[in-house]
This record gives sequence, C-alpha cells and structure tokens, in this order.
Amino acid sequence: MIAVSLLLVGFANQTFAQYDEKLIILETNLGTIVIEFFTEDAPNHVDNFIRLVESGFYDGTIFHRIIPGFMIQGGDPNTIDGDPSTWGQGGPDKRLDAEFSTIKHVRGIISMARSADPNSAGSQFFIIHKDSNFLDEQYTVFGRIVTDESFETLDKIAAVQTGVSDKPKNPEQVKITKVTIVNRSEVSNLLELSEPERTQSPITPSTGNQKYESTEHGISFSVPEGWLLQEPAKTQEVTPDVVAVGPKVGAVNPVISLTVQQTNQRTLDDLISEKLETLMKVIESVDFKIITQEKTTVNGNQAYVINAEGLFLSNNEKINVKYKEILLYGAEKYYTFAYTNGVDDFDSQLPRFEETIDSIEILSKNISINDSVEEGGGCLIATATFGSELALQVQQLRELRDNTILSTESGTTFMTGFNQLYYLFSPTIADLEREHPVFKEVVKLSITPMLSTLSILNYAEIDSEEEILSYGIGIILMNIGMYFVAPTIIIYKIKKQLMK
Repeated sequence: MIAVSLLLVGFANQTFAQYDEKLIILETNLGTIVIEFFTEDAPNHVDNFIRLVESGFYDGTIFHRIIPGFMIQGGDPNTIDGDPSTWGQGGPDKRLDAEFSTIKHVRGIISMARSADPNSAGSQFFIIHKDSNFLDEQYTVFGRIVTDESFETLDKIAAVQTGVSDKPKNPEQVKITKVTIVNRSEVSNLLELSEPERTQSPITPSTGNQKYESTEHGISFSVPEGWLLQEPAKTQEVTPDVVAVGPKVGAVNPVISLTVQQTNQRTLDDLISEKLETLMKVIESVDFKIITQEKTTVNGNQAYVINAEGLFLSNNEKINVKYKEILLYGAEKYYTFAYTNGVDDFDSQLPRFEETIDSIEILSKNISINDSVEEGGGCLIATATFGSELALQVQQLRELRDNTILSTESGTTFMTGFNQLYYLFSPTIADLEREHPVFKEVVKLSITPMLSTLSILNYAEIDSEEEILSYGIGIILMNIGMYFVAPTIIIYKIKKQLMK
C-alpha cells in the first residue's frame, strides 16, 4: 500500500512539473509561434534563451534570413535598427559551448545558429521549415514549435518575398513584436507530440539526400538533403541549369551547380581549350589561380577536373573562395558539375559534392555518357549535318524527341532500344565522316530523306500513346519503303529490262 502511494505521489509530481514547464510565445506580424524546450539535451542554451527573453532582447527583431524549404532565421539585434548589410552578424558578447545532441532537424525543430566555430552560438536561432537532416549533430537543438498556429505562422514567414542574401523585402512582415514566457498550463491548444526523433532511431531514417531528375537534360543525381534546389532561368549558355544552395556556415553559402551544354561535335580536348581560355580571362581580372587540373575518368566517363581558388568581392568584402569543377563528356551533351565554398569550410562539404557525383545517372531516354568512346566517336547524324543547312533541322528533331516522343512510355521504350542499336555503329561512322569529307557528304545525302520524314512529326499533334504509335509506325514504314522497297523495285525493273 505504501509502495503504491509513493508511486502515485511520484507520478503526480512528475505530471505537475511537466504541466508547469515554461514555454515561449513569439508574437509576429504573421501569427504566433509557441516553443517548448529540450532542457535535458541543451540546458545552457535553454537558460540563455530564457534570460534573453526576460530581458526583452528579441522584441522588435525580425526573421532576417528566410529560405523556404529549409529554415527561417532570427534573433539578431542588428535587425532592429542596424544596417541590413550587418544582419546576421549581431548578438550578445557571451558565446555558448556546443551542446550537440541526437535530435533530428525535422520540420518545427528550433536550433541555434553559429559561425564555423561550434562554440559560437549567441542569440540567433533558426526554425526548420522542411526536414534538414544534414544538420543533425552539428548544431545545438534546444526546442520545437508545439501548436497548429505555430506551423501555420512558420509557413507564412517562409512564403514571404525575399531579396539579396535571403533577406525579406518587407521586414515589417516578419517582425517579432513581443516574446513572453508562460507556463504550459496557460496554453490550451498544444499538440500531442511524441518524443523527438533521434539519429539512432529506426523510425523514418534519413536518406541524406534529395533526388533531382530531368528528362529534358537526360540526367538524375542527388544533392544534400535540406539544400535549396533551384532551376534558374537560362539567360546565357553558361548559366547553370540546376543549383543547390546549402546553409551558410562560414563566409559564403556552399553551392553545387550543374550546367548542361551541347558538344556540337567538339571533342573533350576542344572543350578543355575553351575552358582554359575562359579561365585565363578570370585569372587576369581577379586574384584567381588554378591549383590542379587533369583529364581523368569519373564513373566510367571521360572527364576533366579543375581545382581552383580565388578572392572575390561580396558586399565590399573580399572572400577567399575555393572551387572544384568536374566536366563529364558525352556524345551530344556535356555536363559540368561545380562546387564552391569558402576556403575554411570547403573540405567540410566536399564529401557531399562527391556523393552527388557518385549518384549521377544518365537516363535511358537520352544518349548515355557511357556510350561515348574513349577517343572520337559520336552521333553520325550530328556529325554529318554539322555546319550544314540541316543542322537546324536536326536540332528541332532533338527538341521534338526530348519534349514529345520521350513524354510517352512507348516513345521512351522505342528510343531506348534505338539508342542501344544506333550506338553500336554510329561512333565508327562519325569518325570516318571527320576523316573523309567526301564520305561525310555521302552520309548527309543518304540521311536527308529520313530527316524529311521525321520532320513530319513537327506538325503532328501528339497527345497520347496511340498517336505516337500510329505516327511512329507510319514513319518507319515510309522509311522502309524509301530505303528498301523502292530501290528493290527499281533494281528489279532494271534487271527485267536488261533481260528483255
């Protein structure tokens, strides 16, 4: 009986302690955010945060760095009346030693911002908008948001318009007007949340990356989970087609980019010469140097790798940036993957870039990089028509293939089989075309009728599997007629006349 009583008393005390636990209420112009703490995991950070709240430190500050799909960051006193160029640099003099834990950085988690030094957290914090497990065990998690309205407010803040350096265009929208401390018993709409997910937990293990796939570019690969994945407008040929931006830890954000360009029958050596010519102009204009460069093989593909370093101007401040670029050479396209980061933080994210390179997969609906031969080779049609009046027609047919034929399952299946057969002999013929101009002209004349029949598809409206099949079969029969049946009939008639 005594044991039971003691058990009940202990349970009651535990429940009461949880019920009177301190919570934080952030009032913003877009709604309220309620925060609970993980005191056992980060006691010093929790105490520091509560002291700052009690002093009114956060009142009037804004969320100065907003990256939808990643996080929103606030807590900098410079955002109250300081120069916007200093936002993200402010905080109290006191710095905290790291209290890294196994809590995962999932949606709603609150963690402390810091510099490259792990023991440099002050007042700035960030709230995870979408799961960002690449931060796990590298930043101090000290709380999470605990109401439906909190998550709605998080989404509203993440959706505001931002400008340079992810700063909000209208700071008043994302201002923290008031921060107060309350007891858990005073909040009635708390969510029933389970224990936070931890890295040792088998529940929903992190993949560690997010996948990008494009039929247009004919490639798929992964980038670090939680990095902001973008497809910027293609304003110039050298503009990256895909950019993944990581969280800023040091002087700059780490960036992984992909640029896809047509080879236009240029060899790898041609592309290397063009690249070096461009880099020489950069070297002459800024403090930039090439550390290493080499032709090599990456994932079984011809490649050219550059490592470089240089000083670049950002917000009137010179930043030492390191750079690694890998050019993968293909028959029709070449793919340039680049990784940039501050010199001090370059090595920390380099393994993530290498994971990206290891994950590259050339889609079957495009010509594989692996189908290119070690020297020379390529597409016999592209080589035969390069620089001629048919070049534009071939380019239009490529776009038709990528945008129309490959959008259907039957078209994709056909192109996969066709490419496997075509590239058994195409590189050899393309080499002969480059070596013998007369042979090139013969090939061009031979394929002109076929290109004309394929051009019919430019004027066809193809919206279903049945239509692509009917047009495809029709064109195949037409080419069989032109290249086999018609010549056979002509030869037969000539032979018959000779016999007479």
